[in-house]
Amino acid sequence: MLAIVDQFQSYVFTVLTPDMARSLGLSLAAIVGMRTLQALAHALSPLPMAALTQNRAWRAGLSIITAFGWSLITAGTGLVVSLWGLAIVLVADGLLVGSAVALHRPLIMDIYPPSARVRLLAIREAFERSTSIAAPLLVAVFAGIFDLTWRGVFLALGGVSIIGAVFALGLRDPGYGKWDTQRIREAVHESDHSDGATGLPSKDVQLGFFEIMRRLMLIPTVRRLAFGYLVFGILVIPYTTFLSFYLDDRWGMDAAERGIFFAFTAAVGVVALIAYGPRGEAIFRENPGRVLDVAGIALVAAVICILTASLMPWFLLMVLLFSAAQALIGLLSPLLGIAQLSVVEAAWRPHAASLIGVFMASGSLAGVFLLTGVEERYGVLGAMISLMVPGVVGALIIRSAKDLVAKDLGRLIVDIVEDEEVRRTIASGGHLPLLACRKVDFSYGQLQVLFGVDFTVDDGEMVALLGTNGAGKSTLLKAISGIALPCSGTVRFRGQDVTYLDAERRVKLGISQIPGGHAVFGTMNVVENLRAYGYTLGRDRKAIDAAIDRSFEAFPRLHERRNSQASTLSGGEQQMLGLSKALILRPRLLLIDELSLGLAPVIVGQLLELVRKINAQGTAVVLVEQSVNVALSVARHAYFMEKGEIRFDGPSDELLARGDLLRAVFLEGATKGTGQ
Repeated sequence: MLAIVDQFQSYVFTVLTPDMARSLGLSLAAIVGMRTLQALAHALSPLPMAALTQNRAWRAGLSIITAFGWSLITAGTGLVVSLWGLAIVLVADGLLVGSAVALHRPLIMDIYPPSARVRLLAIREAFERSTSIAAPLLVAVFAGIFDLTWRGVFLALGGVSIIGAVFALGLRDPGYGKWDTQRIREAVHESDHSDGATGLPSKDVQLGFFEIMRRLMLIPTVRRLAFGYLVFGILVIPYTTFLSFYLDDRWGMDAAERGIFFAFTAAVGVVALIAYGPRGEAIFRENPGRVLDVAGIALVAAVICILTASLMPWFLLMVLLFSAAQALIGLLSPLLGIAQLSVVEAAWRPHAASLIGVFMASGSLAGVFLLTGVEERYGVLGAMISLMVPGVVGALIIRSAKDLVAKDLGRLIVDIVEDEEVRRTIASGGHLPLLACRKVDFSYGQLQVLFGVDFTVDDGEMVALLGTNGAGKSTLLKAISGIALPCSGTVRFRGQDVTYLDAERRVKLGISQIPGGHAVFGTMNVVENLRAYGYTLGRDRKAIDAAIDRSFEAFPRLHERRNSQASTLSGGEQQMLGLSKALILRPRLLLIDELSLGLAPVIVGQLLELVRKINAQGTAVVLVEQSVNVALSVARHAYFMEKGEIRFDGPSDELLARGDLLRAVFLEGATKGTGQ
C-alpha cells in the first residue's frame, strides 16, 4: 500500500506540469529546476534513514511516519502560489519519499527468503508502478469528470494517500539477516555469541555510517552498479518530465488525456513486472550475474523504443512504443536491486539502497542540464532523442558487472562463515591469534600491490617482516593499522573483524604504527609531539604527563631537547621520539616500519633494546626491516615478502637457511649478524 501512495505527488505533478506552469507563470526551465531540487532531496534523504536504522530495526515505524508525511505534502502542493512555495513542497516530498529507498526494499529482503526475493521485489515494483496508473487515472477523473483544477486534484489525492498510509499501521520489522546471516550461521552450527576470550566487545568494532558507506564502495558489484545507476538516472526524472511536455507540445493532449496516457503505459509496465517476476527469479537462482545481462539488454531496448516513439507520426504506435519503453525500464529496478542488495550484509542494505538513490539523483541532475540544453536548441523532440546516448552507455556499464555478482556473493558467504567459525572458537575456549590477516589484496588504483596475504601475530609475540623494496611490507602495515583499506580479504584483531574500521578507532583498540621516517610532526617541539601521541588518552592530563615522564626516562636525550622543534632533531632522535608513542599509548599491537633506516649501529642498538622492553611488557611487535641482522636479532618468528606475496612464514633461523629468498642484498647483513 505504501508503494502505491508514496509517489502520488510526483506522478500527479508530472501529469499536471503544463497546467501548473501556465497558472503560476513558470517556464519549463524553472519547472525542471524545481524537479532537480526534488531529486536532490530524494537522493540525500535515504542517508540519514540508513544511519538511523544501521544498529536498530526501526524501518517499519519510520516507513509509517514518512507515509503520513508525504500524504500531507501531496495535499499541500495544491496550496502553492509561487515558485518558492513549489520548491518547498517538492523538496519536502523528495525528503520523505526518498527515505523509502533506504527502508522498503531492504525490509522486503529481510521479510522474505532469498528464493522469493526477485518475485517479491518485482511485485513491489509493480505496486509502485501502479501509482503511475492510479495517480494519472485519478487526475483524469478529478479533472475530467469532477472538473477540479490542479489545486483541487492535489488536495483530493492527499486525502487518498492518507487513507493508504493507514493500511500500513500493522507493518513490523523482522530484524536484520533473518534469511541470510542467521541461516548461514546455523549451517556452521552457531554457538555462544559472547565476546569470550578476545576481551574485545563487538560494539567497539561495529562500523559507523561513513565507514559502512566507504566499505560498500569497495565492493566491485556495488561500485560498478553505482555508476550504472548514475547514467540510468538520466532517464528517470528528466525523461518523464520532458515526456509530459512532449505530449502537450507534439500531440496537444490536455491534463485528462495525459493522465489516461500515463495510466495506460504504467499498466503495461505493471503487467510486464508481474509476468517477468518468476522468470527473473529463476535466472537469479541459476546465475546471479545474468540478471544484469538482462537488465542491460532491457535498457538498450527501452531507449530504442523511446527514440522510435518520439519520431513516430502515428498516435497508436507512439503510445505502444512508449508503453514498451515503460515496461522495459520498469524491469530494471528489481533486477538491479536484487543484484546490488544481495552482495552486501543485511544490516547494510539500507545504506546500499541509499547509494542507489544518490547516484540516480546525481544522474537526474546531469540529465536536467543535458536535456535542458538540448531542448533550448533542438526542442522537446530533440531532447527525447538525445536520451539514446546515456541509455546505451548505462547499459554497457550494467552488463559489465555481471561477472562480479557471483564473486561478491561468494565473498559475503565466506566472510559470514569465517565470522561464525571465530565465534565458535571463542565459545569453545580455542586459541585465536591477536592479529590475523586472511587473503588480503590491495591496489593503488590499477596497480595491485598485495596478493592474497595471510599474516598472523600472537599476543605478546615479536615478528619480523622482511622483504625487498616494493615487496608490499609497508602497505601491509597500512592495511593493518587502517591507513589503507584492502580490496578484499579480512583483518581481524582479537577475533573481531576490523578490516574497514577507521585508523583512529584502531588506535583506541590498541593498534599503533610508527611509520619509517614520518613518525614526528616537524613544526612541533618534542613535548608537543608527545602530547599529540597522547590525544587518544582523552582529558586525563595526569596520565599523559606520567606517560611523557616515562618517555623522558627511557630517552634522556629527548628530555634535553624537549623544547626543540622535531624537524631539528637528528634521525636517531626522531626515531626515539616516534618510538615514544608506544610508551605513551601502551598498545596491544605495535607496528614499526624501518626502525634502523639511515641510523648508526649504536643508535639502532639503543632503539632495539627499548623495543625488547616494550615487547616484554606484553605488547606484540611487528618489525618491518630490510636489514636481516637487525630484524632477526630481536624476532624469533619471521615472514618474508616478495612481489606482494608471503614467500616464507616460520622460525627466524630457518629463514637464514633459505638462500633462494635472502638475495645478495640481504646475505651480507645476515652472515654478519650470525658470525658466519
